Amino acid sequence: MNWDDTTDTSAAERLVGPAAERLVDSVADGEDQAVEAALRPKDLDEFIGQEKVREQLDLVLRAARARGATADHVLLSGAPGLGKTTLSMIIAAEMGAPIRITSGPAIQHAGDLAAILSSLQEGEVLFLDEIHRMSRPAEEMLYMAMEDFRVDVIVGKGPGATAIPLELPPFTLVGATTRAGLLPPPLRDRFGFTAHMEFYEPAELERVIHRSAHLLEVETEPEGAAEIAGRSRGTPRIANRLLRRVRDYAQVKADGLITKDIAAAALAVYEVDERGLDRLDRGVLEALLKLFGGGPVGLSTLAVAVGEERETVEEVAEPFLVREGLLARTPRGRVATPAAWAHLGLTPPGSQTTGNGQQDLFGA
Repeated sequence: MNWDDTTDTSAAERLVGPAAERLVDSVADGEDQAVEAALRPKDLDEFIGQEKVREQLDLVLRAARARGATADHVLLSGAPGLGKTTLSMIIAAEMGAPIRITSGPAIQHAGDLAAILSSLQEGEVLFLDEIHRMSRPAEEMLYMAMEDFRVDVIVGKGPGATAIPLELPPFTLVGATTRAGLLPPPLRDRFGFTAHMEFYEPAELERVIHRSAHLLEVETEPEGAAEIAGRSRGTPRIANRLLRRVRDYAQVKADGLITKDIAAAALAVYEVDERGLDRLDRGVLEALLKLFGGGPVGLSTLAVAVGEERETVEEVAEPFLVREGLLARTPRGRVATPAAWAHLGLTPPGSQTTGNGQQDLFGA
């Protein structure tokens, strides 16, 4: 399985109630993390998808092994569930080195980082998830550690404070972030290799599903895997979560074999439609189309109509709807696209004006 990671503390993680239990959420819960540990690929050859990243990373690691040196520091960016944590573990395995895993939010003081760095072994891989959320003092300490393998530990306070230099063994830092734009340039520049993880194509997700089904000892027909892949939002973590739910349905309602019809029926029970939209996504679209004629409408008004918090609509539902071309963010508010009308089987109120009298941004 090529998906990873703990993720940014976004609205998706702060939710409580039904919105926090979305089957198509790319944030891993406890069950996901336990299953992922058993399904993760162990080397680059097993890793599915991200072809360019795999090829480039393979060259970096092979060259480092040939020189007998530690690998360059690596920065991995991309949405949750695409494989950042998995790749960090593969980097350690390929280099024959141990791995230490921590996260930006866990490092609130420079002393926290100094304690971790000073205990590293030579060649060890330090995986720092959500690196953009690290505190600024720790971030500044990391600059010197990455470049010179040295940190200055401050002893005492005030005028009597003394900086004691501490030499570090060579190590490889693998940083992961869902928001690369929040990283300061001095930190980005210290990574020898940077890669952006792209969303997966359906064909790649089918391979992921077949691999996971084999490991889970679930019999899956190609059409069944394709049906699940098409609803997985381009994210392996979601594909595997859907696979497990379809497996449950197939074992209870059928003979355990996942066919196209079984997959479709199972995901209908869990309210995941053929494009991967769930109850929250469709609720936002239906409110936008039926109550506001397709928009434009303000975010706060739309959130009230859906019965969710503003942050939930903006950070949880909207990114996928925008990526699918079903919703557009404009200076005047949220606007539904023609694809949204078609997806819900509704007819736009008119080609020139919307139901609230505003000019249709997508009209002729």
